[in-house]
Amino acid sequence: MEPIAIIGIGCRFPKAKNPESFWKLLCNGKDAIAQVPKERWDIDAFYDPNPNTPGKMSTRWGGFLEQVDLFDADFFGISPDEVEHTDPQQRLFLEVAWEALENAGIVPTSLASSQTGVFIGLCTIDYHRLLYKNFSCIGLHSGTGTTPCITANRLSYLLDLRGPSMAIDTACSSSLVTVHLACQSLRNRESNLCLAGGVNLILSPDSTISSSQTRLLSSAGQCKSFDANADGYVRGEGCGVVVLKRLSDAVRDKDNILALIRGSAVNQDGLSNSLTAPNGLAQQAVIRQALENGKVRPAEISYIDAHAVGTSIGDAIEFKALKAALMEGREPDRPCWIGSVKTNIGHLEAAAGISALIKVVLSLQHEEIPPHLHLTQLNPYISLENTTFSIPTELQKWYRGKQSRLAGVSAFGFGGTNAHVILEEAPVSAPVPIDVQHRGHLITLSAKSDLALAELAQSYQDFLESNPDVSLADVCFSANTGRTHFDHRLCIVTESVGQLRQQLSACIAQKETTGLLQGKVKGRKRPKIAFFFPGEGTESRSTGWLLYNTQPTFRRTIDHCAQILQPYLEKPLLEILYPATKESSLLDQVALFAIEYALAELWQSWGIKPKVVTGYGVGEYVAACIAGVFNLEDALKLVTQRSRLMQSSLQPEKMVEAFAEIAKEVNYFQPEIPLISSLPGELTTKEIATAEYWCCYLQQPGKLTAGIETLAGDHVFLAIASKLTSIPKEAGVCLSSLHQGQEDWLEILHSLGELFIRGAVIDWSSFHRDYPHSRLQLPTYPFQRQRYWFKTTENGHKEITTLEHNSQAKFANFFHLGETQQIAQLLRETGNFSEAQMKLMPELLEVLAQHLLK
Repeated sequence: MEPIAIIGIGCRFPKAKNPESFWKLLCNGKDAIAQVPKERWDIDAFYDPNPNTPGKMSTRWGGFLEQVDLFDADFFGISPDEVEHTDPQQRLFLEVAWEALENAGIVPTSLASSQTGVFIGLCTIDYHRLLYKNFSCIGLHSGTGTTPCITANRLSYLLDLRGPSMAIDTACSSSLVTVHLACQSLRNRESNLCLAGGVNLILSPDSTISSSQTRLLSSAGQCKSFDANADGYVRGEGCGVVVLKRLSDAVRDKDNILALIRGSAVNQDGLSNSLTAPNGLAQQAVIRQALENGKVRPAEISYIDAHAVGTSIGDAIEFKALKAALMEGREPDRPCWIGSVKTNIGHLEAAAGISALIKVVLSLQHEEIPPHLHLTQLNPYISLENTTFSIPTELQKWYRGKQSRLAGVSAFGFGGTNAHVILEEAPVSAPVPIDVQHRGHLITLSAKSDLALAELAQSYQDFLESNPDVSLADVCFSANTGRTHFDHRLCIVTESVGQLRQQLSACIAQKETTGLLQGKVKGRKRPKIAFFFPGEGTESRSTGWLLYNTQPTFRRTIDHCAQILQPYLEKPLLEILYPATKESSLLDQVALFAIEYALAELWQSWGIKPKVVTGYGVGEYVAACIAGVFNLEDALKLVTQRSRLMQSSLQPEKMVEAFAEIAKEVNYFQPEIPLISSLPGELTTKEIATAEYWCCYLQQPGKLTAGIETLAGDHVFLAIASKLTSIPKEAGVCLSSLHQGQEDWLEILHSLGELFIRGAVIDWSSFHRDYPHSRLQLPTYPFQRQRYWFKTTENGHKEITTLEHNSQAKFANFFHLGETQQIAQLLRETGNFSEAQMKLMPELLEVLAQHLLK
């Protein structure tokens, strides 16, 4: 089977908001477990060390995310009312999926109508239970907001994805099962790109109470996987998403391949000792099947991130299965490390498998295996004798070698559904040739608000400070081609990483600096661009020399013109344009035509297409050629004849006669782009496509500002040569390709930046196409989150929060004990009563308590 490439990662795990911070947590051996936050529930009201106590939990610990009630509704275009009734797991998945696509360098909106599949694992429905406790809270969006499948479907809807879209619930193996299904979808060519992962949030005490009753949870708050003192697992929450593509497609598209999926398998325990009891033989079978599917020998596996939740018997059964499956044919010099991410962040249940997979991908990238925590004494039911297995309690090097490094990831559902995935290090990419060294580069950043744009600029500055040796060309390429371009825009023309850091700093401080352009696109209409072609050779003979040597499109066009002109010129065009000795004379008309035509082709290759063209002098010939009035060969023939006749001493009448002979041989067509004539009077488009018009034009070379005056105020003018001078004030925005005293490339970048700021659609892939680049994992979008939680319909401003739900348990305890003062205080904190009512509350409760206790 063809390997599947992992090309992007997004994650939010306890104390880790992205892959970079997750790796730091892992390699530093940090434990992200903490006491239950008060925002979730009052742990003091629910905790009891005796797991037999009804309605109580025997642990105070968990792996929690921060601010799970916050979401950027505006970014995703979802109304506040709908968001309030939408499970935060859905919201979290939307954000992490977007981050994963950006991490892969994929513009999410570019996937519209594509065969992109979405597979998400989830099994917790806490928000659903909270919402449906009070029927008055149920609203128009409650159904879609709490139905598990909508978690995947909502992303497919928002991005217009046409591949499979589903939610998977196999309990603790859910997210690894989604990876398996996504790989199958890609291999079957049902999908061309897939997002797979899992999400888990703990919003209510219900499931923790249930798990406590079944003696599954660690009272100490540590997943002591493989340890003799293991007493259960710690519940954790988070979200992880990977972006998958067939390896051949990823290589073709020059994606940044992070790792490969060689094989995967899913099976079932079947009839075991009990419904939830692990089946060691089934675990062996799923590992062997994954190895077989990936054509991998057991001895080739050098690391396993085990399911290993931290139960004494469960860990021992799994370890025995690993020995049976992986020691086959293994020589003494083939070690295999075994660890578990659960010792760092807890058991993420539906997201457990994807958290382990992401850990292994990062380990392969960094060539290190993070330490396995909380192992002080090996579980007596586990033996390392006669194996080459080791459990890494310190950071271990995991270098590339002659043979590719392979690893396995296991996830076993408590209902018996098992999954195993075989990962391989990414193939070594060929070294990227040194890029043509431009003096300047251009980077674009954008967001949906000024605040988000400022945060994004700060993220890039932090990235550059942490990566001072990064290639500036790669940063610009990755930012320009791999992000959606929103209305609040920032564009920077820069020459070095150090300068870019200074420019970003100035932007953040709202100070002026060179090369920085910022603005907001106004309205949905894109700017109407008018190409203006000057007719005077004001450029020196070095004009375009840098472009000729650094821009293949420009060079090809000049070379093509030179080939056409060879029969007509006494010396080659390149010698006219770029003579060996510098001369101060101005470019002649033929050379000016070639320069302007090549510049126009260059702009159009970047997606900058004119809505209208105009010019004067020889520039009108270029405009007519771009508009399709005649082809390039005929245009050069006309311009060559015109240049000769204007330099000769023949009379005007004879000059027109001689020109007419050539003009009559030309094939004329109606312009495909509107063309504004520079001649006075009202000339129709039909007249421009005739030999008579161009004979007339020979005697009246046109007016410099005629076309500009016609279009003034309605277009952005792009001079395809010199910067415009002597133009009407009403003309508005005027940009240029060349400017005396400014390096050609920097002037072009500045004008391109201005067009971007004004909303022009630029083909950034084509802009960077002719140069070797590497795609970088740059900062992702800074979501601007606000709090959203469902409200009762009984009083519009009172929110039913998890904290209030937990207060009900407090109320029951206080009432049972007759603690009326405490009940009154509790009602003050959570109720909506007037001061006068609250003064009477203790007396009323006293009477009520006495009545009910009788």
